[in-house]
Amino acid sequence: MVRPSGTGPVVLAVSGASAQPLAQRALQLLLEAGEAVELVTSRGAIGVWQAELGLRVPSEPDAQEAFWRERTAVSTGQLRCHRWNDQAAGIASGSFKTRGMVILPASMGTVGRIASGVAIDLVERAADVHLKEGRPLVICPRETPWSLVHLRNLTALAEAGARIAPPVPAWYHQPQSIEDMVDFLVIRIFDVLDYELGNLRRWQGPPHQPGSPGAPATGTTSQ
Repeated sequence: MVRPSGTGPVVLAVSGASAQPLAQRALQLLLEAGEAVELVTSRGAIGVWQAELGLRVPSEPDAQEAFWRERTAVSTGQLRCHRWNDQAAGIASGSFKTRGMVILPASMGTVGRIASGVAIDLVERAADVHLKEGRPLVICPRETPWSLVHLRNLTALAEAGARIAPPVPAWYHQPQSIEDMVDFLVIRIFDVLDYELGNLRRWQGPPHQPGSPGAPATGTTSQ
């Protein structure tokens, strides 16, 4: 059974799947909210940043922290970056307390290795720790369509206690831009850990139409 979200930092892990801007916005919103973040970016993710956005993300922790501070333009909150293969990091140990972990985005290779109990980098080791300690682990797979192998791996992780939260868009909040959609996806993902991030127009039910049951009366009132 997964324990409720507790205190401590959140582990934000970024694997080598498309949708890296979601991770950047998540980091930005968390830091703006004054939260503590343990950030680990996989080697594959660094390659995706370069290929898709032309960004050279440093792999060394101090340089990476400075990079993200400048990139997000946020000085608040607490940020600690980890090298992708540093399995001596605090988040690689069950004795290191966290509020939970989010893998955003999660490649299907990462999903498969975690489901198999294989930890070849810090992302996978930290996820394994959260599963064994019964702490919240949110996996955001970014792939379509899902093969039977993908479905079985995700099912195994759900059975082990992970929450599966693919970044699926919606339109009821009436997005006006790509940025609005990104915010919706990120905020809904972090709802799972009870974070209050950003501003989101949440579903309140369909608007009442004149003459429909429960709609406010219009015109004069008969006596």
